[in-house]
Amino acid sequence: SPLFCNHSPPPPCRNMATAAEYGHNSWELSVQVDQREGDEGMKFKLRVKGDLHVGGLMLKLVEKIKAPQDWSDHAIWWEKRSCWLLKTHWTLDKYGVQADADLRYTPQHKPLCIQLPNMKTIRLPVSFSCVVFKAVAEICKALNIRRSEELSLLKLPDDQKKKKKKDKGPESVFDEILNMDMAGGIYCSLGLYSKTMTPTYDPDSGSPASSTSLWFGENPVTACQPNLPQEELAKLFKPLTMEDKAAINAGWLDSSRSLMEQGIQENDRLLLRFKYHCFFDLNPKVKCLNHKIDEVEAALSNLESTLEGRNADKILEDITDIPKLEDTLKLFRPKRLTLKPYKEYWFVFRDTTISYYKNKESANKEPIEQLHLRGCEVIPDVNVTEKKFGLKLLMPAADGMNEVYIRCDNETQYAKWKAACILASKGKTMAYSSYRTEVKNIQSFLQMKSLAPPPGQAAPDVESMEMKAECFVSPRYARKYKTKQLTTRILEALHNISQLSLMEAKMRFIQAWQSLPEFGIKYYIVRFRGSKKDELLGISYNRLIRIDMSTGLLVTTWRFSNIKQWNVNWEIKQVTIEFDQSVSIAFSCQSCDCKVVHEYIGGYIFLSTRSKDQNETLDEELFHKLTGGQD
Repeated sequence: SPLFCNHSPPPPCRNMATAAEYGHNSWELSVQVDQREGDEGMKFKLRVKGDLHVGGLMLKLVEKIKAPQDWSDHAIWWEKRSCWLLKTHWTLDKYGVQADADLRYTPQHKPLCIQLPNMKTIRLPVSFSCVVFKAVAEICKALNIRRSEELSLLKLPDDQKKKKKKDKGPESVFDEILNMDMAGGIYCSLGLYSKTMTPTYDPDSGSPASSTSLWFGENPVTACQPNLPQEELAKLFKPLTMEDKAAINAGWLDSSRSLMEQGIQENDRLLLRFKYHCFFDLNPKVKCLNHKIDEVEAALSNLESTLEGRNADKILEDITDIPKLEDTLKLFRPKRLTLKPYKEYWFVFRDTTISYYKNKESANKEPIEQLHLRGCEVIPDVNVTEKKFGLKLLMPAADGMNEVYIRCDNETQYAKWKAACILASKGKTMAYSSYRTEVKNIQSFLQMKSLAPPPGQAAPDVESMEMKAECFVSPRYARKYKTKQLTTRILEALHNISQLSLMEAKMRFIQAWQSLPEFGIKYYIVRFRGSKKDELLGISYNRLIRIDMSTGLLVTTWRFSNIKQWNVNWEIKQVTIEFDQSVSIAFSCQSCDCKVVHEYIGGYIFLSTRSKDQNETLDEELFHKLTGGQD
């Protein structure tokens, strides 16, 4: 135009300048809005600028939706990056959000199907935005499960989920789901449990008191479920090999990431299980159980009675007169005498040390060997039916753990020696008052495992019982014995605990579980540095176990207490662990991400730091510091 031929800038125009500036610095952002379950979602396009913070984006979105709804639980999810935009004060530029980002404005709490250990499945609204560690705590609080740090969520392998779906019939009990709602109360098909109602328990039986009888009927954790039919049990996946177990153990979710970040979608089915088998404060606070008297309190009580002139029982022995055990036992060392049987020796247990000699007459000479039990692990090797009473001692050594097997002749001998070994492993002697209590507990436990009915009780009438014995035993035993034989053995074992209260019976069950050889061991397929073959790594509550995959035999054991440090090379996915006495191991994980094993090690070390003085609070920051990933 001639008017502007001198190329001078046009006169200022407020509207034109704003539009130009707006066009250079803004873009259209696509956001999908998820409604309540069952409602159709909506999609919006918003013109935004990079300096807009996430909170402002959500405000713009709600204003544009114009729907009267509580949006307080909604947050922004970025599908492509698989992350939540939870820091509402961060700008879009800081998060790296650009025009090509497809965002979702979705509820943070979504329904999740959770299968409990009793095979019941509940549908519960769970936070999909917080880390799994907090989500599990939320679930456990709703179900009145304490010590949530010992549990986690497990995702079954895809092949097992397909197998279960194929095997299930149209009316399988596994398809039954109890709906629960944590907003104001817990609702399910069994009734209503108000959050304000605190369940109370009968101190003698340990069962819920009548005033809260609804609690027992409606909570799927505490309710006693009927036995599953045999055809339903057959549909359950039963790992037959250690490799099968390794495949399952790979499914533990990452505790430091959210459900959505790990690909979990609403209404997915996960398993709530005990991940860490080091149960804290397990002694129930009921009158029916004998609580151990603290040695310090006992000594003070004894002193007080003496000063008052009363005759008090001597709870603690004179420290200058420490008791000792002497007897003929059998010993076996797998590494030294692999092809030889147990051999008899004369054993002397004094203080926290076992010395053994060729015979009793040699006891005044130098022993063949001394076993220092402080810090050792005592594992029962017992079969009451076959009169087998043995102990497996794992003692710390420079290259891992040394194994020693000791065989006793009878229950009484076994109870005394095992109790002494347990105390010695904690640095205590038989002079402690808890020694006699430990002996009684062991004898009581052996009585429970005995098939003979207790004195004064008649043998059970098998013919009058209607029982599907296959529901109570593994397939291996179901194939080995006839149904009538199984029923007889089950009823005989039942009679041994029939006089116990509910709480005592539960404690005995846990003791029996803990006495199993593979209790709490999780298996993973790894390859150790310098090795050309895959091996198994067993992770227990206090040790790592190297196992030959072809034979199943233990190669080496390392205790957590000897770990100096460990680290993960995330680029090559290799875990390196350094122990005392310059021992170091390194391995790569073949059956799972190395983060799973790393979290197990850190988790067990974290749980070992718990103290009763913590007053039910956990150092969550320390947990994530020990178990977190490279972030």
